[in-house]
Amino acid sequence: MKMTAIVGSVAMVGVAIGGTLLYVNGNTRADNVADSVIPLYQQATERDLAAIERGRYVAIAGDCVACHTAPGSRNAFSGGYAIKTPFGGIYTSNITPDRETGIGDWTERDFYRAVRHGKGIKGENLYPAMPYNAYVQVSDQDMHDLWLYMRTVKPIHNAVPETQLPFPYNIRLAMMGWNLLFFSNKGFEADPTRSAQWNRGAYLVRGLEHCASCHTPKNALGGDSNKTFQGGNIGDWFAPDITNNEYTGIGRWTPEQIVQYLKEGSNHVAVASGPMAEAVTNSTQHLTDGDLQAIATYLRTLPGSESRSPQALSGGEMMRQGEQVYSANCTACHNSNGKGIPHLAASLADNPAIMAADPTSLLTTILQGGRGAVTHANPTSGAMPSFAWKLSDQQAAAVATYIRNSWGNAAAPVTVEEVNARREALKLPSQMPSQ
Repeated sequence: MKMTAIVGSVAMVGVAIGGTLLYVNGNTRADNVADSVIPLYQQATERDLAAIERGRYVAIAGDCVACHTAPGSRNAFSGGYAIKTPFGGIYTSNITPDRETGIGDWTERDFYRAVRHGKGIKGENLYPAMPYNAYVQVSDQDMHDLWLYMRTVKPIHNAVPETQLPFPYNIRLAMMGWNLLFFSNKGFEADPTRSAQWNRGAYLVRGLEHCASCHTPKNALGGDSNKTFQGGNIGDWFAPDITNNEYTGIGRWTPEQIVQYLKEGSNHVAVASGPMAEAVTNSTQHLTDGDLQAIATYLRTLPGSESRSPQALSGGEMMRQGEQVYSANCTACHNSNGKGIPHLAASLADNPAIMAADPTSLLTTILQGGRGAVTHANPTSGAMPSFAWKLSDQQAAAVATYIRNSWGNAAAPVTVEEVNARREALKLPSQMPSQ
């Protein structure tokens, strides 16, 4: 039940693979809430115990806890996480078995309709911030096991604020039209020409992990475009291309490097950042090695996008200024050659996400800073300070341009206007005046 913000008619955003530099935004739960979820609600028969444990795994694979737990809360699944959209905040629901504020009075059928069809308890249409268009592919068995598990978690009495979107986005009946356009009521269909491992990976990527929710760009109405997995803007971040494009995608990553990234939160070049750090912390690091290998197998077969790296900038005042800013502020962690520190500070060299057409993640990281994914393999992760107070918009644009065009990278320059817009969106202060 991963629910995250974004574009169009309140489109969905989840979290799948990718990540640009390091670090998470300030609202991210750095602690691993998934580890604290222990069945507490009702006694289960011995016959149900195996199904409940399977359901717990399904909940982790679906990353339900990340969106249905408010920042800083230890009450897993109790809702209240405000998802940012261009049209206002969408509050995630309480999905604990509390009878008054949660789903304690729901039937299993009610649960199915909400998760797989986007229908609320009263028949109302849910906004597609709830990625039911991905969860529709979750199998009957996994749904049943998930239901049994959710009935065992601790009930929390927590009345979350009601979502209030401005007109016309507050008209939920309009979602009927959206569903006609963009919701395919079809379950997962295995490809008989592919291996069992490939099909398991496809099931996870398309369904439970709902990777397309972030990594597929949205059209004007918030539906998935036909550029599946080619990267999408999710507000404060850009979920990068995860196709086999060798320039902006993961075409040069081996299956082992994909598995390492999902399990540890970092690999030879990338450190999970932003919403992806949440996904790794709460979801993918807990998957079995077999499931991680299945995901890697599937991703390595995605056709590469048509994006091509432009000719790198060389010389010019912007690059000269960017090199000076980088030398003074970035080399301690990312090194003069851009190679970074393994599992701590991402490599900026040979990092395809750095060369994405959309520089949002890079600018958010420079201005806001944050932390990398917290995992069992890397419990301390890395941290980066905010440079909003130190760098002007011109300096930030220059260093971003330099990073995107050095050490073999090649990408369009970043403008001062883009930095200014990002600073305002993040509500960060201007550069502090020098003494």
